[in-house]
Amino acid sequence: MAVLHGQGRRQGEARGYDGIRRYLVALQPTLAAWTAANLTTLREISQDQVEKAVDGLSGHARRQLAICLRSLFRALRQERVIFRDPTRHLPVGDLKGVPQSVPRDMLAGLLDQVTTPLGRLAIALVAVHAVPGNDIRTVLTTDLSLARGTLEIRRGLLRHTVYLEEFTHQLASEWLTYRHRRWPASTNPHLLVSQKSALDPDQPAVSIGLLQGVLPKGLTLEGLRQDRILNEAFETADPLKLMPHFQKGIR
Repeated sequence: MAVLHGQGRRQGEARGYDGIRRYLVALQPTLAAWTAANLTTLREISQDQVEKAVDGLSGHARRQLAICLRSLFRALRQERVIFRDPTRHLPVGDLKGVPQSVPRDMLAGLLDQVTTPLGRLAIALVAVHAVPGNDIRTVLTTDLSLARGTLEIRRGLLRHTVYLEEFTHQLASEWLTYRHRRWPASTNPHLLVSQKSALDPDQPAVSIGLLQGVLPKGLTLEGLRQDRILNEAFETADPLKLMPHFQKGIR
């Protein structure tokens, strides 16, 4: 508990006691089962035993237990209580139920197939930053700051900051240049506008159908977003870092 609260040998992210309590509640049945099996120390836990602990679960329950186990053993290794992390290769998602990734060759040439600045920016926000399509269509021009390299995503009173890497920053700049040149009289506050919405006095957001229409046949905005999340989940060393970046709900 002290390690999760930021009081370990090395300085790390300090989690609140409410969050730590949820971790312990999620871990309790597994720890009790290992104790009943006469395992007296977590040093005895093997990779097979960890995998068996999550095998009977699916969906949210499996993800939650996998995340908690990885966090527990990572903390123990950090404190040199154990020298081998049995959860190192434990997938966080339910591999039997996860959606299939978009083929890599299709992703690689995706932007080359899109001819409009709007389409290229929309695809980058989904495929690189995993921003949901419905959030992209409601972003306001004032939410984008090229100077700071940020994009604010709104949901009611809540905000989430997307930090743009160089490529998406360039696409955002190209879109703004195109938009101002194409519709200089537009007062629509939304960042993305179309031929129909740019000069509409009601100042509507573009439709999700318009965004979907920029994709090659067979791909969807949500499919691209899921692919981005899956790739990150399999590449990252710390699944907890995925949560603030890719959760659908924004804190």
